Amino acid sequence: MSKSPEMPAGPIDVLCRYRVKGGQASAFADLLKGHWAMLHGQGLTTDAPAEVMRASDNAGNIAFIERFAWKDADAVQAAHENATVMQTWKPMGALCENMEFWHIQAS
Repeated sequence: MSKSPEMPAGPIDVLCRYRVKGGQASAFADLLKGHWAMLHGQGLTTDAPAEVMRASDNAGNIAFIERFAWKDADAVQAAHENATVMQTWKPMGALCENMEFWHIQAS
């Protein structure tokens, strides 16, 4: 995969926001517990473990925030073509209202 101007050559820090469907927070949290380890086991992330946080708004909506670093832009693409990753991502997606993924960098 060629590097686009927006994608750095090295590690890519990502911030993921998963807004879960009502009543699905526990099931989603169980999947998220193994998410980074699975990605790392597939050789797709740096060695720095993911940071995971749970958030809620005044209406009781639950979201999970996950921060980790892909090894590089090739790892991002490889994840989308990896059967093991898809076996985790498909059920995660089914438990979410929506998901957002942001590539982040220090300002």
